[in-house]
Amino acid sequence: MVRADDEAGYCAACRHNRLIPDLATPGNAELWARIEAAKRRLFYTLLRLQLPLENRIDNPEHGLAFDFLADEAQSHAHNVMTGHDNGLITLALREADDVVREKVRGEMHEPYRTLLGHFRHESGHYFWDRMISDDEAKLTEFRALFGDEREDYAVALQRHYNEGAPAFWQNEFVSVYATAHPWEDFAETWAHYLHIVDTLETARAFGIKVKPRVAPSELSAVVDFDAHNATSMAQLIDAWLPIGFAVNSLNRSMGQPDLYPFVLAPKTIEKLAFIHALTHAVKAETPRASKAAEAVKQAAVA
Repeated sequence: MVRADDEAGYCAACRHNRLIPDLATPGNAELWARIEAAKRRLFYTLLRLQLPLENRIDNPEHGLAFDFLADEAQSHAHNVMTGHDNGLITLALREADDVVREKVRGEMHEPYRTLLGHFRHESGHYFWDRMISDDEAKLTEFRALFGDEREDYAVALQRHYNEGAPAFWQNEFVSVYATAHPWEDFAETWAHYLHIVDTLETARAFGIKVKPRVAPSELSAVVDFDAHNATSMAQLIDAWLPIGFAVNSLNRSMGQPDLYPFVLAPKTIEKLAFIHALTHAVKAETPRASKAAEAVKQAAVA
């Protein structure tokens, strides 16, 4: 995982950790292990996409860093909030507790809530700062699709929690939370782009194809390409929609919720295409990182 002459002493994923839970507290080691497994799946995709990754040693002010924080015992697990602030991603340790996370998901009326989803969403905020915020051309394109991020964030978030999503939100947004503010719309869409790319790569690795016996031909798909190097968002969508429909149907056959409980409207696909172009423009300028990615993937599997 780490070269003998590596002065950092940590793998490509762990060198971004700033704070971890107190492992002397019973149960914390198990929860932290779950968090690290999810984080490595995030890093595998980021490395395969060859996105710029600086830690706090590389960039003390804006490098990507993680704080995994546990609540005080008497706080009833409500003080630590998951979020992003100038490159620092904070994740509440309680999110690794399946019972607690499912309870929160129900209270928030969310169709999907996972550790990996948190990592992918919060990383979207980091990469917005890194790849869009200081680029006027990209900002103009971003605002045309997602809206003006200069809208007061606190006011927008309070309105979202007071009033909920606007009518017919599914026509333009991938989730209810994406309607809160352009920043959240980008982070949610970014997370879904990573969902799609990683799941399609897994489908390819297992040789999965969809060819219904009684169904329109549009529901057929063979993942015979590397999703990280897809030529366009259209190529990803053409494979994703049939695969998504198939796995949702399989889950329903087992009495389980949909694996992917979302609808991708044309406007949402347009936003995904923006992210695809954004990641591939950066990828063209970044040295290949496939060996580091494979090492992180093996750690996630282990």
